[in-house]
Amino acid sequence: VQLQASGGGLVQAGGSLRLSCSTSGRTFTRFDIGWFRQAPGKEREYVVGPNWSDTSTYYADSVKGRFTISKDNAKNTVYLQMNSLKPEDTALYYCAADIRRVGGRWISNYRGQGTQVTVSS
Repeated sequence: VQLQASGGGLVQAGGSLRLSCSTSGRTFTRFDIGWFRQAPGKEREYVVGPNWSDTSTYYADSVKGRFTISKDNAKNTVYLQMNSLKPEDTALYYCAADIRRVGGRWISNYRGQGTQVTVSS
């Protein structure tokens, strides 16, 4: 399973970025893809993606109302639209597949290398 994230960069607080996650058609069909992020010195955080308990979409409280996940079936690509960015959104963002909630923690069996998002104040 290969997942390739792109679209990160440096943006001022209040700005927007759109991340992309490209994968193969087989992976795209087999899994619902989500996004994690990890900032230096902090634990990995599940940001948005499939909810383990039902078919809804999970959004971390920290991004609700600001981030939106979408996908383009024709391109086998999942997008993460990030608006009203804050300095605390600075992190390495990576897309992941086969996401589960185990022991109260979100885990993924597959993930890409990630793309860096830096939000300046």
